[in-house]
Amino acid sequence: MTQSLDTSHLWMPFTANRQFKARPRMLVSASGMYYTSDDGRQILDGTAGLWCVNAGHAHPKITEAIQKQAATMDYAPLFQIGHPLAFEAASAVANIAPAGLNRVFFCNDGSEGVDTALKIALAYHRIRGDAGRTRLIGRERAYHGVGFGGIAVGGIAGNRKQFGPGLAADHLRHPLNIAKNAYSRGLPLHGAEMADELEQRLLALHDPSTVAAVIVEPLQGSTGVILPPKGYLEKLRAICDKHGILLIFDEVITGFGRLGTAFGADFFGVKPDMIVCAKALTNAAVPMGAVIVRENIHETFMQMAPADSIELFHGYTYSGHPLAAAAAIATLEVYRDEQLFQRAAEMAPYFEEAAHSLKGLPFVKDIRNLGLVAGIELEAIAGKPGARAYELFTKAFWDKGLLTRVTADILALSPPLIINKHQVDEMFGSIADILRNLK
Repeated sequence: MTQSLDTSHLWMPFTANRQFKARPRMLVSASGMYYTSDDGRQILDGTAGLWCVNAGHAHPKITEAIQKQAATMDYAPLFQIGHPLAFEAASAVANIAPAGLNRVFFCNDGSEGVDTALKIALAYHRIRGDAGRTRLIGRERAYHGVGFGGIAVGGIAGNRKQFGPGLAADHLRHPLNIAKNAYSRGLPLHGAEMADELEQRLLALHDPSTVAAVIVEPLQGSTGVILPPKGYLEKLRAICDKHGILLIFDEVITGFGRLGTAFGADFFGVKPDMIVCAKALTNAAVPMGAVIVRENIHETFMQMAPADSIELFHGYTYSGHPLAAAAAIATLEVYRDEQLFQRAAEMAPYFEEAAHSLKGLPFVKDIRNLGLVAGIELEAIAGKPGARAYELFTKAFWDKGLLTRVTADILALSPPLIINKHQVDEMFGSIADILRNLK
């Protein structure tokens, strides 16, 4: 037990600190599909940590790679000098990325990845002599991290309201339409035409020649599992191509097997100009993010910059950190050797059936799923938005030994890809029991 632990000094991220510290929920170890709490209980991980521990916790191959590298070389910079593992990790990422996306810029997390991609987009147009392209377009209810670029293109007002105006950005409407697509299994049938808003409203308003990039999550995860209708992403790609606008996929959640493929771009058959990834890149064992860029974009920088000059004035002290690179290489090998992407694809239909078994239970308003992701939207308590889902979250942790994720009154589930059918049943069975007894 950690009852004597002094919790006063830590300012916790995205947490109601006073509420948490009144009754802390503490995890002290993890292995496979389970955390262990400070009171010795096994907690089934229904969220892969924060959408990131896709190979399960404390995988021995990843742990060994990190330990070996820490003893060999703890740190080396990538500014004007290199180390082999960074190049090996970049090759490993490029080898599973969609064809043509084969240049990799390393950072430390998804927030840095988004800011990196946006800066690359702005700089790309500028070095081509198209410096008027300074506007960025995101989407309502999008989460693109917490950097100033990410909160500008992100569509969560609460992430911006304390910090004032940021970059020049506008937003597409999100495609969630419960009235037409309630309880859809997989991709919704209705709503592809919402992509036309990009051309008919935003580009008509701002002029296409002023827009540098459009950034979207293939699947909007953090704001409640919002799925793209069939044909929606294809329309966005076609509009961007028509007007010379770069399309960026934020795959911090959908990358590395969450939908049963290496990337969401593969699942949807839509190739962006850049992919931002992080989280499951290293199985979350060491922080790392990456931007995967089309070769022709990279080559434009190489060709346009003066000889022997820095082509992109951007980077981080920990870009390609040796421990992170070792973790990434080992993680991608685990995905390949244990066929975890295929396992996720095979488990997806069973996961879907289990998720939709909750239909008809008290307070369930909608269920949305794709791959190994499910969102269960609950009816809100009048005057208390988010309270019902938070109650379910706390009951799941304390009474059922289950870790879930909530946003507003939506419960999100995204377990490690190693989950088995018994654990799927346990997860959704626990949620069903709680729903039957909620008030």
